[in-house]
Amino acid sequence: MDQPPETPKLRFWNRYRGLSGNVFALSLVSLLNDTSSEIIYPLLPVFLFMTLGASPFYIGLIEGFSESVASVLKLFSGYLSDRFHRRKLPVLLGYCLAAVVRPLLAFVTSWQQVLAVRMTDRVGKGIRGAPRDALLAASVPREKRGLAFGFNRAADHLGAVIGPVIAFVLLSYIASDPESPTAGEYQQVFLFASIPVVIGLFVIIFFVHEETKPVKEFDTMPIKFSLGEFDGNFKRFLAVIALFTLSNSTDAFLLLRAQQAGIAPPMLPLLWMVLHFSKVISSLIGGDLSDKIGRKKMIVAGWVVYALVYAGFAFVDSPWQAWALFIAYGTYFGLSESTEKALVADLVVDEKRGTAYGFYNLAFGITVFPASLLFGLVWTAFGATAAFLASAAVSLIAAAALLTVQAKPKETI
Repeated sequence: MDQPPETPKLRFWNRYRGLSGNVFALSLVSLLNDTSSEIIYPLLPVFLFMTLGASPFYIGLIEGFSESVASVLKLFSGYLSDRFHRRKLPVLLGYCLAAVVRPLLAFVTSWQQVLAVRMTDRVGKGIRGAPRDALLAASVPREKRGLAFGFNRAADHLGAVIGPVIAFVLLSYIASDPESPTAGEYQQVFLFASIPVVIGLFVIIFFVHEETKPVKEFDTMPIKFSLGEFDGNFKRFLAVIALFTLSNSTDAFLLLRAQQAGIAPPMLPLLWMVLHFSKVISSLIGGDLSDKIGRKKMIVAGWVVYALVYAGFAFVDSPWQAWALFIAYGTYFGLSESTEKALVADLVVDEKRGTAYGFYNLAFGITVFPASLLFGLVWTAFGATAAFLASAAVSLIAAAALLTVQAKPKETI
Protein backbone atom coordinates (compact mmCIF):
# COMPACT_ATOMS: atom_id res chain seq x y z
CA MET A 1 0.00 0.00 0.00
CA ASP A 2 1.39 3.42 -0.98
CA GLN A 3 2.45 5.71 1.85
CA PRO A 4 0.94 9.21 1.90
CA PRO A 5 3.34 11.91 0.68
CA GLU A 6 5.56 13.44 3.35
CA THR A 7 4.53 17.00 4.12
CA PRO A 8 7.19 19.69 4.79
CA LYS A 9 6.13 19.79 8.46
CA LEU A 10 6.45 16.01 8.81
CA ARG A 11 9.78 16.03 6.99
CA PHE A 12 11.04 18.70 9.41
CA TRP A 13 10.20 16.65 12.52
CA ASN A 14 11.44 13.39 10.98
CA ARG A 15 14.87 14.94 10.60
CA TYR A 16 15.00 15.58 14.34
CA ARG A 17 13.76 12.08 15.14
CA GLY A 18 16.80 10.74 13.29
CA LEU A 19 19.30 12.38 15.66
CA SER A 20 21.28 10.15 18.02
CA GLY A 21 20.57 9.53 21.70
CA ASN A 22 23.69 11.50 22.64
CA VAL A 23 22.32 14.59 20.95
CA PHE A 24 19.08 14.36 22.92
CA ALA A 25 20.85 13.60 26.23
CA LEU A 26 23.40 16.40 25.87
CA SER A 27 20.64 18.77 24.84
CA LEU A 28 18.62 17.88 27.94
CA VAL A 29 21.70 18.59 30.07
CA SER A 30 22.09 21.95 28.33
CA LEU A 31 18.43 22.74 29.04
CA LEU A 32 18.80 21.92 32.74
CA ASN A 33 22.08 23.81 33.11
CA ASP A 34 20.74 26.91 31.44
CA THR A 35 17.59 26.78 33.55
CA SER A 36 19.92 26.91 36.54
CA SER A 37 22.14 29.65 35.14
CA GLU A 38 19.31 31.85 33.92
CA ILE A 39 17.59 31.91 37.30
CA ILE A 40 20.59 34.07 38.24
CA TYR A 41 21.81 35.90 35.16
CA PRO A 42 18.94 38.30 34.34
CA LEU A 43 18.91 39.53 37.94
CA LEU A 44 22.68 39.81 38.37
CA PRO A 45 23.38 43.13 36.56
CA VAL A 46 20.71 45.01 38.51
CA PHE A 47 21.78 43.22 41.73
CA LEU A 48 25.34 44.44 41.13
CA PHE A 49 24.34 47.95 40.04
CA MET A 50 21.51 48.72 42.46
CA THR A 51 22.42 46.81 45.62
CA LEU A 52 26.23 46.36 45.52
CA GLY A 53 26.98 49.69 43.85
CA ALA A 54 29.03 48.27 40.94
CA SER A 55 29.47 50.64 37.96
CA PRO A 56 29.10 49.53 34.31
CA PHE A 57 32.90 49.23 34.21
CA TYR A 58 32.91 46.65 37.02
CA ILE A 59 29.99 44.75 35.49
CA GLY A 60 31.99 44.52 32.27
CA LEU A 61 35.07 43.46 34.23
CA ILE A 62 33.19 40.63 36.00
CA GLU A 63 31.53 39.19 32.91
CA GLY A 64 34.41 39.77 30.50
CA PHE A 65 37.08 38.30 32.76
CA SER A 66 34.89 35.30 33.66
CA GLU A 67 34.16 34.48 30.03
CA SER A 68 37.85 34.87 29.11
CA VAL A 69 38.83 32.34 31.77
CA ALA A 70 36.26 29.90 30.39
CA SER A 71 37.45 30.36 26.82
CA VAL A 72 41.13 29.79 27.64
CA LEU A 73 40.31 26.64 29.61
CA LYS A 74 38.29 25.29 26.67
CA LEU A 75 41.52 25.23 24.69
CA PHE A 76 43.23 22.95 27.19
CA SER A 77 40.20 20.76 27.86
CA GLY A 78 39.60 20.34 24.13
CA TYR A 79 43.21 19.34 23.52
CA LEU A 80 43.23 16.87 26.42
CA SER A 81 39.98 15.30 25.25
CA ASP A 82 41.69 14.70 21.89
CA ARG A 83 44.90 13.46 23.46
CA PHE A 84 43.22 10.88 25.70
CA HIS A 85 40.07 10.48 23.59
CA ARG A 86 37.82 10.99 26.58
CA ARG A 87 35.00 13.50 26.23
CA LYS A 88 32.41 12.44 28.80
CA LEU A 89 34.55 12.83 31.95
CA PRO A 90 35.46 16.53 31.46
CA VAL A 91 31.83 17.25 30.55
CA LEU A 92 30.71 15.71 33.86
CA LEU A 93 33.40 17.50 35.88
CA GLY A 94 32.52 20.87 34.37
CA TYR A 95 28.86 20.59 35.27
CA CYS A 96 29.75 19.35 38.77
CA LEU A 97 31.69 22.54 39.43
CA ALA A 98 28.73 24.67 38.35
CA ALA A 99 26.45 22.80 40.75
CA VAL A 100 28.79 23.51 43.67
CA VAL A 101 29.57 27.22 43.20
CA ARG A 102 26.35 28.84 41.97
CA PRO A 103 24.58 28.83 45.36
CA LEU A 104 27.49 30.82 46.80
CA LEU A 105 26.01 33.95 45.19
CA ALA A 106 23.47 33.82 48.00
CA PHE A 107 26.22 34.89 50.42
CA VAL A 108 28.18 37.58 48.54
CA THR A 109 28.49 41.13 49.91
CA SER A 110 30.70 42.81 47.28
CA TRP A 111 31.30 42.82 43.54
CA GLN A 112 34.73 41.25 44.11
CA GLN A 113 33.05 38.19 45.63
CA VAL A 114 30.65 38.04 42.69
CA LEU A 115 33.70 38.07 40.39
CA ALA A 116 35.21 35.09 42.26
CA VAL A 117 31.99 33.06 42.08
CA ARG A 118 31.31 33.89 38.43
CA MET A 119 34.90 33.10 37.47
CA THR A 120 34.76 29.70 39.19
CA ASP A 121 31.43 28.95 37.53
CA ARG A 122 32.96 29.82 34.15
CA VAL A 123 35.92 27.52 34.93
CA GLY A 124 33.36 24.71 34.88
CA LYS A 125 32.13 25.94 31.52
CA GLY A 126 35.71 25.98 30.26
CA ILE A 127 36.29 22.39 31.33
CA ARG A 128 33.15 21.02 29.67
CA GLY A 129 32.62 23.23 26.60
CA ALA A 130 35.00 21.96 23.90
CA PRO A 131 34.73 18.22 24.82
CA ARG A 132 30.91 18.51 24.75
CA ASP A 133 30.92 20.11 21.30
CA ALA A 134 33.36 17.48 19.99
CA LEU A 135 31.21 14.69 21.43
CA LEU A 136 28.13 16.22 19.85
CA ALA A 137 29.81 16.59 16.44
CA ALA A 138 30.97 12.95 16.55
CA SER A 139 27.41 11.75 17.26
CA VAL A 140 25.99 12.76 13.85
CA PRO A 141 27.07 12.64 10.18
CA ARG A 142 28.35 15.81 8.52
CA GLU A 143 25.07 16.54 6.72
CA LYS A 144 23.25 16.73 10.07
CA ARG A 145 25.75 18.75 12.11
CA GLY A 146 23.93 22.02 11.70
CA LEU A 147 20.70 20.32 12.70
CA ALA A 148 22.29 18.72 15.77
CA PHE A 149 23.98 21.90 16.99
CA GLY A 150 20.82 23.88 16.27
CA PHE A 151 18.77 21.44 18.35
CA ASN A 152 21.32 21.57 21.17
CA ARG A 153 21.33 25.36 21.20
CA ALA A 154 17.53 25.44 21.06
CA ALA A 155 17.39 23.20 24.15
CA ASP A 156 19.95 25.42 25.85
CA HIS A 157 17.87 28.49 25.09
CA LEU A 158 14.68 26.75 26.19
CA GLY A 159 16.32 26.39 29.60
CA ALA A 160 16.93 30.13 29.44
CA VAL A 161 13.17 30.57 28.91
CA ILE A 162 12.31 28.41 31.91
CA GLY A 163 14.95 29.90 34.25
CA PRO A 164 13.74 33.52 34.10
CA VAL A 165 10.14 32.40 34.64
CA ILE A 166 11.26 30.64 37.82
CA ALA A 167 13.24 33.74 38.83
CA PHE A 168 10.24 36.00 38.21
CA VAL A 169 7.90 33.79 40.24
CA LEU A 170 10.38 33.44 43.10
CA LEU A 171 11.23 37.14 43.23
CA SER A 172 7.57 38.16 43.06
CA TYR A 173 6.80 35.78 45.93
CA ILE A 174 9.86 36.58 48.08
CA ALA A 175 10.24 40.35 47.64
CA SER A 176 8.18 42.58 49.92
CA ASP A 177 8.43 45.29 47.24
CA PRO A 178 8.89 43.62 43.81
CA GLU A 179 9.72 47.01 42.26
CA SER A 180 12.78 47.34 44.51
CA PRO A 181 14.02 44.02 45.94
CA THR A 182 16.66 44.03 48.65
CA ALA A 183 20.03 42.28 48.35
CA GLY A 184 18.85 39.49 50.65
CA GLU A 185 15.74 38.89 48.55
CA TYR A 186 17.81 38.58 45.38
CA GLN A 187 20.10 36.13 47.15
CA GLN A 188 17.22 33.92 48.29
CA VAL A 189 16.37 33.45 44.61
CA PHE A 190 20.00 32.55 43.81
CA LEU A 191 19.85 29.63 46.26
CA PHE A 192 17.50 27.72 43.99
CA ALA A 193 19.92 27.72 41.06
CA SER A 194 21.72 24.42 41.75
CA ILE A 195 18.69 22.13 41.60
CA PRO A 196 18.35 21.83 37.79
CA VAL A 197 22.07 21.39 37.13
CA VAL A 198 22.29 18.59 39.72
CA ILE A 199 19.55 16.72 37.85
CA GLY A 200 21.64 17.19 34.69
CA LEU A 201 24.56 15.35 36.31
CA PHE A 202 22.47 12.18 36.50
CA VAL A 203 21.54 12.54 32.82
CA ILE A 204 25.24 12.67 31.88
CA ILE A 205 26.11 9.65 34.02
CA PHE A 206 23.36 7.38 32.73
CA PHE A 207 22.46 8.56 29.23
CA VAL A 208 25.54 10.13 27.60
CA HIS A 209 27.83 7.61 25.89
CA GLU A 210 31.08 7.87 23.99
CA GLU A 211 32.90 5.51 21.69
CA THR A 212 36.46 5.03 22.95
CA LYS A 213 39.44 4.06 20.81
CA PRO A 214 42.10 1.57 21.89
CA VAL A 215 45.18 3.31 23.22
CA LYS A 216 47.45 1.76 20.55
CA GLU A 217 45.25 3.05 17.74
CA PHE A 218 45.19 6.55 19.17
CA ASP A 219 48.94 6.67 19.86
CA THR A 220 49.68 6.17 16.14
CA MET A 221 48.12 9.63 15.53
CA PRO A 222 49.50 11.90 18.28
CA ILE A 223 47.72 15.24 18.61
CA LYS A 224 50.01 18.24 18.98
CA PHE A 225 49.03 21.18 21.13
CA SER A 226 49.71 23.71 18.39
CA LEU A 227 47.76 25.98 16.08
CA GLY A 228 50.33 25.02 13.45
CA GLU A 229 48.49 21.70 13.08
CA PHE A 230 45.68 23.55 11.27
CA ASP A 231 45.64 25.15 7.83
CA GLY A 232 45.65 28.87 7.07
CA ASN A 233 41.97 28.91 6.25
CA PHE A 234 40.99 27.72 9.71
CA LYS A 235 43.36 30.27 11.26
CA ARG A 236 41.71 32.99 9.19
CA PHE A 237 38.32 31.89 10.48
CA LEU A 238 39.62 32.15 14.06
CA ALA A 239 40.90 35.67 13.40
CA VAL A 240 37.49 36.74 12.10
CA ILE A 241 35.77 35.21 15.14
CA ALA A 242 38.13 37.18 17.40
CA LEU A 243 37.33 40.38 15.52
CA PHE A 244 33.58 39.88 15.78
CA THR A 245 33.85 39.06 19.47
CA LEU A 246 35.48 42.44 20.02
CA SER A 247 32.00 43.86 19.30
CA ASN A 248 30.22 41.26 21.42
CA SER A 249 30.25 42.55 25.01
CA THR A 250 28.33 40.94 27.86
CA ASP A 251 24.54 40.88 27.62
CA ALA A 252 24.48 42.37 31.10
CA PHE A 253 24.76 45.74 29.37
CA LEU A 254 21.61 45.03 27.36
CA LEU A 255 19.71 44.24 30.55
CA LEU A 256 21.01 47.40 32.18
CA ARG A 257 20.00 49.39 29.08
CA ALA A 258 16.51 47.86 29.20
CA GLN A 259 16.17 48.87 32.83
CA GLN A 260 17.17 52.42 31.89
CA ALA A 261 14.53 52.37 29.13
CA GLY A 262 11.85 51.86 31.77
CA ILE A 263 11.56 48.11 32.36
CA ALA A 264 11.16 47.38 36.09
CA PRO A 265 13.57 44.88 37.74
CA PRO A 266 10.91 42.15 38.30
CA MET A 267 10.18 42.24 34.55
CA LEU A 268 13.80 41.71 33.52
CA PRO A 269 13.60 37.89 33.92
CA LEU A 270 10.55 37.89 31.63
CA LEU A 271 12.39 40.04 29.10
CA TRP A 272 15.25 37.53 29.28
CA MET A 273 12.73 34.72 28.80
CA VAL A 274 11.35 36.34 25.64
CA LEU A 275 14.89 36.72 24.28
CA HIS A 276 15.58 33.05 24.74
CA PHE A 277 12.24 31.98 23.33
CA SER A 278 13.28 33.88 20.20
CA LYS A 279 16.59 31.98 20.33
CA VAL A 280 14.78 28.62 20.57
CA ILE A 281 12.69 29.20 17.44
CA SER A 282 15.49 30.72 15.38
CA SER A 283 18.01 28.02 16.45
CA LEU A 284 15.74 25.21 15.28
CA ILE A 285 15.41 26.92 11.92
CA GLY A 286 18.92 28.32 11.56
CA GLY A 287 20.91 25.15 12.29
CA ASP A 288 18.84 23.06 9.87
CA LEU A 289 18.97 25.79 7.22
CA SER A 290 22.77 26.00 7.42
CA ASP A 291 22.94 22.33 6.31
CA LYS A 292 21.07 23.30 3.15
CA ILE A 293 22.23 26.75 2.05
CA GLY A 294 25.72 27.02 3.57
CA ARG A 295 27.26 28.05 6.85
CA LYS A 296 28.76 31.39 5.82
CA LYS A 297 25.51 32.82 4.51
CA MET A 298 23.86 32.12 7.83
CA ILE A 299 26.71 33.54 9.91
CA VAL A 300 26.97 36.74 7.87
CA ALA A 301 23.20 37.24 8.11
CA GLY A 302 23.34 36.75 11.87
CA TRP A 303 26.17 39.24 12.33
CA VAL A 304 24.32 41.87 10.29
CA VAL A 305 21.24 41.38 12.49
CA TYR A 306 23.51 41.81 15.52
CA ALA A 307 24.80 45.13 14.19
CA LEU A 308 21.29 46.43 13.57
CA VAL A 309 20.16 45.42 17.06
CA TYR A 310 23.09 47.14 18.75
CA ALA A 311 22.44 50.27 16.69
CA GLY A 312 18.86 50.12 17.97
CA PHE A 313 20.02 49.85 21.58
CA ALA A 314 22.04 53.02 21.07
CA PHE A 315 18.79 54.99 20.84
CA VAL A 316 16.24 52.91 22.80
CA ASP A 317 14.11 55.10 25.08
CA SER A 318 10.92 53.18 25.87
CA PRO A 319 10.00 49.70 27.18
CA TRP A 320 8.30 48.51 23.96
CA GLN A 321 11.46 49.27 21.96
CA ALA A 322 13.54 47.23 24.40
CA TRP A 323 11.13 44.29 24.08
CA ALA A 324 11.29 44.46 20.26
CA LEU A 325 15.10 44.67 20.22
CA PHE A 326 15.47 41.68 22.54
CA ILE A 327 13.25 39.59 20.24
CA ALA A 328 15.32 40.62 17.20
CA TYR A 329 18.52 39.94 19.14
CA GLY A 330 17.44 36.32 19.60
CA THR A 331 17.45 35.76 15.83
CA TYR A 332 21.16 36.65 15.69
CA PHE A 333 21.91 33.64 17.90
CA GLY A 334 19.67 31.33 15.89
CA LEU A 335 21.34 32.28 12.62
CA SER A 336 24.97 32.18 13.71
CA GLU A 337 25.63 30.46 17.04
CA SER A 338 25.09 26.80 16.12
CA THR A 339 26.25 27.44 12.55
CA GLU A 340 29.68 28.63 13.74
CA LYS A 341 30.15 25.40 15.71
CA ALA A 342 29.04 23.27 12.77
CA LEU A 343 31.51 25.11 10.53
CA VAL A 344 34.36 24.37 12.94
CA ALA A 345 33.55 20.65 12.64
CA ASP A 346 33.46 20.96 8.84
CA LEU A 347 36.90 22.59 8.66
CA VAL A 348 38.91 19.99 10.64
CA VAL A 349 39.31 16.22 10.90
CA ASP A 350 37.66 14.27 13.73
CA GLU A 351 40.94 13.51 15.55
CA LYS A 352 41.65 17.23 15.98
CA ARG A 353 38.11 18.39 16.66
CA GLY A 354 38.40 18.88 20.42
CA THR A 355 41.55 20.97 19.95
CA ALA A 356 39.84 22.91 17.14
CA TYR A 357 36.91 23.78 19.39
CA GLY A 358 39.43 24.80 22.02
CA PHE A 359 41.11 27.25 19.64
CA TYR A 360 37.69 28.47 18.47
CA ASN A 361 36.80 29.30 22.06
CA LEU A 362 40.25 30.80 22.63
CA ALA A 363 39.66 33.16 19.68
CA PHE A 364 36.48 34.19 21.44
CA GLY A 365 38.24 34.47 24.79
CA ILE A 366 41.08 36.66 23.53
CA THR A 367 38.69 39.51 22.80
CA VAL A 368 35.62 38.87 24.97
CA PHE A 369 37.32 40.35 28.02
CA PRO A 370 38.58 43.54 26.34
CA ALA A 371 35.22 43.77 24.51
CA SER A 372 33.24 44.00 27.74
CA LEU A 373 35.90 46.10 29.46
CA LEU A 374 36.14 48.60 26.58
CA PHE A 375 32.37 48.73 26.23
CA GLY A 376 32.08 49.60 29.91
CA LEU A 377 34.80 52.24 29.60
CA VAL A 378 33.20 53.85 26.52
CA TRP A 379 29.80 53.82 28.23
CA THR A 380 31.25 55.43 31.35
CA ALA A 381 33.25 58.05 29.42
CA PHE A 382 31.03 58.86 26.43
CA GLY A 383 27.62 57.34 27.18
CA ALA A 384 25.63 54.30 26.10
CA THR A 385 24.91 55.55 22.57
CA ALA A 386 28.59 55.75 21.64
CA ALA A 387 29.30 52.30 23.10
CA PHE A 388 26.51 50.55 21.22
CA LEU A 389 27.26 52.26 17.90
CA ALA A 390 30.96 51.36 18.12
CA SER A 391 30.07 47.69 18.68
CA ALA A 392 27.69 47.73 15.70
CA ALA A 393 30.42 49.08 13.44
CA VAL A 394 32.97 46.43 14.47
CA SER A 395 30.47 43.61 13.87
CA LEU A 396 29.82 44.82 10.29
CA ILE A 397 33.57 44.85 9.58
CA ALA A 398 33.79 41.27 10.88
CA ALA A 399 30.88 40.17 8.65
CA ALA A 400 32.73 41.51 5.61
CA ALA A 401 35.96 39.78 6.71
CA LEU A 402 34.18 36.42 7.00
CA LEU A 403 33.70 36.42 3.23
CA THR A 404 37.45 35.79 2.87
CA VAL A 405 37.21 32.42 4.63
CA GLN A 406 37.10 29.51 2.19
CA ALA A 407 34.81 26.63 3.21
CA LYS A 408 34.69 22.97 2.26
CA PRO A 409 33.32 22.01 -1.17
CA LYS A 410 29.79 21.72 0.18
CA GLU A 411 30.07 25.26 1.58
CA THR A 412 29.42 28.01 -0.92
CA ILE A 413 28.45 31.62 -0.68
